[in-house]
Amino acid sequence: MGFVCDHRLFLKVIRTSGEHRDPIFAGNSNAINMPSVDILSKVDLQMLDNAVNVVKRELDSRYDLRGSNSSVEADHKALTIKISTEDHMKLDAILDLLLERSGKQKVDVRSYDLSAEPVPSGKTLYRIIKIKQGIERETAKKIIKAIKDSGLKVQPQIMDDMIRVTGKKIDDLQATMALCKEKDFELPLQFDNMKS
Repeated sequence: MGFVCDHRLFLKVIRTSGEHRDPIFAGNSNAINMPSVDILSKVDLQMLDNAVNVVKRELDSRYDLRGSNSSVEADHKALTIKISTEDHMKLDAILDLLLERSGKQKVDVRSYDLSAEPVPSGKTLYRIIKIKQGIERETAKKIIKAIKDSGLKVQPQIMDDMIRVTGKKIDDLQATMALCKEKDFELPLQFDNMKS
């Protein structure tokens, strides 16, 4: 009786022995081992609190704000800062103060979304400033497009609220970082987890 080879059994043995690799998984494995860097945008909330606390103290000492019904509060959970006062002039003064003190505390003011208009509330009005924590998807798409348009031999990928860039050469990753620093995406960017 002749020997009959069942090709299905043969392939099963090959896969089980580890001699067969799916090229899709093999490609991902190689990507994991490639140099990479993470692009993110994070606000140091402790430094933010420091800036807000300085503003609070100045509300009690500045002649044009002392005694007014004014306040500034940071909400870490909602990622907002609320400024409340009596009129538009004082509101603008407190906002200018916040931006100035934030800069001195190393909080990039591009992390503040100033698009919300003041809202009247009884005899006062308030303004909500959103804190940009992480890279929003639309901004991430702009960053990825800029990287791809540059022709650099790297592969950017959105991962939650950050972007991971992989490439064969560290020089290409450093060039990517320089590109992102050069362009203005309307929020501060940091670079972390550089792996070679």
